[in-house]
Amino acid sequence: MGARTDAALAVVALGAFVALVLLVDASLSLVYLALGAVGTLAFELLAARDPELVRYYWERPLVQFVSLAIAVGVAAIGARVAPTAVLSLCIGATVAYLVFLALVGAVRRSR
Repeated sequence: MGARTDAALAVVALGAFVALVLLVDASLSLVYLALGAVGTLAFELLAARDPELVRYYWERPLVQFVSLAIAVGVAAIGARVAPTAVLSLCIGATVAYLVFLALVGAVRRSR
């Protein structure tokens, strides 16, 4: 497991979110995209306080699968209830996470 698995899961989730945007013809909101990104960064800062604990739980395939299923499920429900807000939050959070993974990987490779 690791960054590649995390990135693959994020790309799958992002694909589902984009498909939902197209399916319901939702528009995206810059405000909610930014809020999703800030939420991801806040979570990563919080998770960085105890990375071993986070890794202990996250590296279980069942946890990863259930997390992906919940994310896509919430996005699908949100696409019916409040598509602009929910899908923008999801896409903003996921894109921020992918950028975060890329930056962390670049820093590690430069050392």
